[in-house]
Amino acid sequence: MLHDAALIAGKDLRLEWRSRVTVNQVMPFAFLVLVLFAFALDPDRRILLQATPGLFWLAVLFSALLAIQRAFVVETEDGVRDALRLSGLDPAGIFIGKAAVIAVHLAAVELVLGVGVWVLYGARFHGPFLLVATCLAATVGLASAGSLYGALSAGLRVRETLLPLLLLPVVAPVLLCGTQAFEAAMSQSSGEGWRWFGLLAIFALIYSCIGLFAFDSLLEDS
Repeated sequence: MLHDAALIAGKDLRLEWRSRVTVNQVMPFAFLVLVLFAFALDPDRRILLQATPGLFWLAVLFSALLAIQRAFVVETEDGVRDALRLSGLDPAGIFIGKAAVIAVHLAAVELVLGVGVWVLYGARFHGPFLLVATCLAATVGLASAGSLYGALSAGLRVRETLLPLLLLPVVAPVLLCGTQAFEAAMSQSSGEGWRWFGLLAIFALIYSCIGLFAFDSLLEDS
């Protein structure tokens, strides 16, 4: 399973290295979202700073949609998706490989966004360990849920509009818990944020387990 996951992850990372979609499109889009929010709320700097946690995770979610669509669009060209089903690779390995690559893309985007809120919004973090743990749990949860719903919608003609409708309601806990934990990391009450991190970790664990056992059915049915 891990060998098959490494094959899928290596293939997708090579495609990304050649196309530079994350660097040339996803990251500029995420940073542009932060800039637009800054223009909208800049007259009141205090409100902008208070809204920083929510704006950060909204930008992450919007960027995640682009990364997930890109990860599965490449499988729909020239019958690659059918070849993947017939390749004999472990479906759980395919899921892990896809989720791992999406997680790498999201981690890079979150790093850029973290620098962005520090520079543009003046955010300061008093709980760096909580911040890193929250981003890791949220990234795993988004990548796992995104891999499931990306596979579900990839074979449909309306996948570009269907994926946001399917995924955004499901990842609402990431927005809620991530915002609360991020806010705690910015304040002196980081102990409060660890409870929200625990909920994020449960969300990530649930969707990781679902993906390991259900991805085979999704590949066959989609």
